[in-house]
Amino acid sequence: MKQTKTLLKKVCEAIESKQGDEVTILDVSQISSFTDFFVICHGHNSRQNQAICDEILERLKKEQHRSPTHVEGYQHADWILMDYLDFVVHIFSPRTRQSYSLEKLWGDGVKVKPKALTA
Repeated sequence: MKQTKTLLKKVCEAIESKQGDEVTILDVSQISSFTDFFVICHGHNSRQNQAICDEILERLKKEQHRSPTHVEGYQHADWILMDYLDFVVHIFSPRTRQSYSLEKLWGDGVKVKPKALTA
């Protein structure tokens, strides 16, 4: 779990460095069979979403030697999904984020504050 928190912290730092908005971390370990955490954020256009994705890929590979098992949606970048197994990163456009409303759909998950990851 400590390693996962370190990785989540790095993801949040990468998102912040590219001015991603409204970062939400959900602990879904008690309600999901395929992952423990969701990291949800949005950028304001497809280029920004791709830049956020690229920054996460680069930082985790360089600093933590981790690559996702799967990335989808990069081409259109309205919703980019990055699957790291123990956590999944969702990078949305604002409209798509509102439309799919993962925070409500997975509302039984526990919100984790990014600042709590340093503990």
